[in-house]
Amino acid sequence: MSEASIDISGQIFIPDRSGALYFPDQQSLVVADLHFEKGSSFAKSLNHIPPYDTRTTLRNLIDVCKRYDPRRIIALGDSFHDTYAHRRLNSVDSEAIQSLTDAHDWIWITGNHDPRPPVGFSGHVEEEISLGALTLRHEPQPYPQSEIAGHLHPCAVLFVRGRRFRRRCFASNGDRIVMPSFGAYTGGLNVLDVAFSSVFADRFQVWLIGGEDVHRVTSDKLRPDPQSSAKRYLYEGAK
Repeated sequence: MSEASIDISGQIFIPDRSGALYFPDQQSLVVADLHFEKGSSFAKSLNHIPPYDTRTTLRNLIDVCKRYDPRRIIALGDSFHDTYAHRRLNSVDSEAIQSLTDAHDWIWITGNHDPRPPVGFSGHVEEEISLGALTLRHEPQPYPQSEIAGHLHPCAVLFVRGRRFRRRCFASNGDRIVMPSFGAYTGGLNVLDVAFSSVFADRFQVWLIGGEDVHRVTSDKLRPDPQSSAKRYLYEGAK
């Protein structure tokens, strides 16, 4: 198995630098936590950040589709930041989503932010799906099983030659994969945080996204966040 692949239950997946996961045997692309219209949600509470997160997320998704030309796209929940996110979409972004869902066999997995994904776009809605021995769902379960999930927005901290790097990552122990968030404004939670303790009780590996590459790193080389940063990243990821 190459560095840029993950073996789960005998199935090989390709972690992409975008944060998407490609399953060659099924010609399927998996993305987690798109959080469309998070920026406009923040604007409602007077947190005025540039409202271009949906456009950026869609551009990245279109780019990764060009690389792999998937037959199927599976969105692992929290695709929309809240129940009314689709109403805040501008026409250009709405048409881009429709074009993507028309062009692929699209599956919307429900999440805690979007338990009822909006009607009006192509694709079908599921709480979870099975691909062979694997279950794909939004939130990882606290008991051993073969699954691919999102929700926790994993990031990892690594020191290289005295420099600190904090990057999104895929995390796996050989039985499950927890995927990084794909959305532009989604933040992240350190994989050494207690929230991951029921997901990865023992040793695991991460596939760290850095620039144009994805780098496999064992968990013993990772470092926690400073306490103040950990609280900030948890807050940002949960919003």
